[in-house]
Amino acid sequence: MRLAVIACFLNEEAYLPAFLTSLESQQRAPDRLLLVDDGSSDGSLRLAEEFARGRPYARALSRPRRPPTRDRLAAAAELQAFCWGVEQLDIAWDVVAKLDGDLRLSPQTLAELERRFEENPRLGVAGAHLSVITASGREVRERGHPHHVRGPTKFYRRECFEQVFPLPFRLGWDTSDEVQARMRGWQTESFAMPDGDPIHLRPTGSRDGALRKHRRDGLTTYAYGAGPLWVLVGATRRLGGRPRVLGALNYVFGWLMAMLRSQPRADHDQRAFLASEHRRRLRRALSSRAPR
Repeated sequence: MRLAVIACFLNEEAYLPAFLTSLESQQRAPDRLLLVDDGSSDGSLRLAEEFARGRPYARALSRPRRPPTRDRLAAAAELQAFCWGVEQLDIAWDVVAKLDGDLRLSPQTLAELERRFEENPRLGVAGAHLSVITASGREVRERGHPHHVRGPTKFYRRECFEQVFPLPFRLGWDTSDEVQARMRGWQTESFAMPDGDPIHLRPTGSRDGALRKHRRDGLTTYAYGAGPLWVLVGATRRLGGRPRVLGALNYVFGWLMAMLRSQPRADHDQRAFLASEHRRRLRRALSSRAPR
């Protein structure tokens, strides 16, 4: 199996050394590694070029610097950089991975995910569970459903990728890709790595603040097609974290704001498929809690 890895980054000078060191330490090196700088203004590109020098499997590429925007995530800038990187691949590949430059991979990450694809021919999209390091130094796994693959570690089987892409460049793309894959009969799953979770050095939402993150989550949920019942479930789950009530309210507000503004969202077929999945998950959750 030929594995291509595309690592996209923007102004990640603080995190790239740890990421590149963890790539060098992989038990299974990628057949092709593209380090895609998305217009950094710091030393990120220099670090990528130094790493690629002397490593035949690696190349450092640079995209033009773009004008500043209020919200790069709204236009899925990282997805644009990844898709551009796929177009630059110069090898025949079986699996392509999108990795973020703010990760520290465990040494078996690439080898373990390759093994998962080899043992399950219906696995279309896969990734690793991620952990963060708390202020006290403890590693804590970021929350997520087992069939959801987080954006920083997306591995696609080629046949699945070609059926799902291109995707619209907007919020929610990293859930829409999985829904589209499952609609076509593929399986999507995140896995625990045998030597520990990769570490997300910059936790999701830390750049923008907690309340804006919850609000963006609501916008994202609307974009990929979730209905109001699922939004209420999501808001209830947020009551278990911090900020509890404000986080839940901002999540619902984000979804309502997107609905009232008629912002772009997934088509009818994806919304219907997703609604069916959500109903099944709710029924299973309720039946597991029913008294026996």
